[in-house]
Amino acid sequence: MIDWGYFTDLFVSGLTKGSIYALIALGYTMVYGIIQLINFAHGEIYMIGAFTALIFAVLLGKFGLSTGLIFLIVTVLAVIYASAYGYTVEKIAYKPLRNAPRLSPLISAIGMSLFLQNYVMLAQTPDFVPFPDLIPHIGILDKISDYIDPVGLIIIIVTFIVMIALHFFIKKTKIGKAMRATAQNKTMAMLCGVDVDKTISMTFIIGSALAAIGGVLIGSYVGQINFFIGFMAGLKAFTAAVLGGIGSIPGAALGGIILGLTESFGAGYISSDYQDVFAFILLVLILIFRPAGILGKTDTEKV
Repeated sequence: MIDWGYFTDLFVSGLTKGSIYALIALGYTMVYGIIQLINFAHGEIYMIGAFTALIFAVLLGKFGLSTGLIFLIVTVLAVIYASAYGYTVEKIAYKPLRNAPRLSPLISAIGMSLFLQNYVMLAQTPDFVPFPDLIPHIGILDKISDYIDPVGLIIIIVTFIVMIALHFFIKKTKIGKAMRATAQNKTMAMLCGVDVDKTISMTFIIGSALAAIGGVLIGSYVGQINFFIGFMAGLKAFTAAVLGGIGSIPGAALGGIILGLTESFGAGYISSDYQDVFAFILLVLILIFRPAGILGKTDTEKV
């Protein structure tokens, strides 16, 4: 007989993790959609966002501010700081190699990932550090705490709102239209007056901002962070982006949710020791039976 309470716990846990994967995966898929580059340093931007939030949370906590206000302030600061890192990484590591062979920016991305990891390790600590619970307490959610984790539910809601906002930003704003034009054809976009360099930089900034929000949320949820959290989270988010269809924003969101649910139910009903294995088994199956991903489109070469 199914234990529905246990099932619900696993479902909400999977949605929570999947929401974070989706936020990070959006950065991967946005960058790839425009310049066909896998930004392997993106996970480290997520990690830097979490550390930025931690540092400012400790400082603001000394002033006796409410948890909700601290959450809003540190999230904004983490977004700004991580976006600045994303912009800088694009200018230093990727822009000079934009017309180089495809292997060159790939190696540069891996090198930047390792640099940021070691930079944070030396600047902070190689050990795990406690992360305060910044997610504000909402009294009305106590009534459903027996069925759904209130913190997980808040993370899911915040992620959903952010994704909806991103959708309207890309569909309705001038910058969003420039992104879509650049992704479709950079040369034609330039001929139509689109500032491609500015558009690419803006893509990195937005992707980094989303990763920073994910860093703040998951840090509050898990309760600890270290310099290496970006590597595994980035790898899972990359898997989610490929699963949903690399280059597809709805695909990245869908891939993140499916990946989170697969991990959660696999760990709950089979074994938590193989939690990471389930994610990559799913990836292998998708690549075998649908290489373009669930919502991805197979490119056809015109001759």
